[in-house]
Amino acid sequence: MREDRSASANARIGRIQAADARSDQWIRAQLVELARLISEWPGLVSRPAAELIEDSLVLLDHLGEATRLVDVGAGGGLPGLPLKIARPGLSVTLVEADQAKAAFLVRACAALGLRDVAVLARRAEEVGQDPVYRESFDVAVARALAPMPVLAELCLPLVRVGGRLLAQKTDREDLDAARRAIDTLGGAMNSVVAAPSSIRGAGTVVVVDKVRPTPAAYPRRPGIPSRRPL
Repeated sequence: MREDRSASANARIGRIQAADARSDQWIRAQLVELARLISEWPGLVSRPAAELIEDSLVLLDHLGEATRLVDVGAGGGLPGLPLKIARPGLSVTLVEADQAKAAFLVRACAALGLRDVAVLARRAEEVGQDPVYRESFDVAVARALAPMPVLAELCLPLVRVGGRLLAQKTDREDLDAARRAIDTLGGAMNSVVAAPSSIRGAGTVVVVDKVRPTPAAYPRRPGIPSRRPL
């Protein structure tokens, strides 16, 4: 099922903060500062930071009542940090194995004064088998991480039953190949929602519900999901 939600990122923020103009101004200022921090860190992103932040904010409409969010393969903090700024009450965990990128995330969170954000400089496969984090999040998000079967194995073990995975994709990706993997990992495809932004006119959000616990064998050892996708 495909839906069309063409509201801009600014409109989404405006709806959330409409009752508090000062909060709205704070959010916008924080997003501008995040864009500056990303732009000034060498080699972190290859597209304009402001546009990447806007693209990240298409997920706001899909967070529901989530209070605990994990961003897998967080890179430059996208989409996790823009979502944290727009929804300050979120508890956010950023998983990023690249040490240099993880260092940026720590610095950015400190510079922005963000609270209740954890940075894990670890492989997603390891975090998914850690009982501290396994099946503990309301929502997992991922942007430009991997093909959907691989992404599902890295993310779904972290999501509690009743939670969901939100994967930013484009309408060019064949999702049929991921259905077996999603089912194996305890998920069920909910919908594919059109979510265009200024840099991804064909952008979509793939919504996967977590309907059963993930079998203990998953995620497999580091590197196996990408080398031998389900």
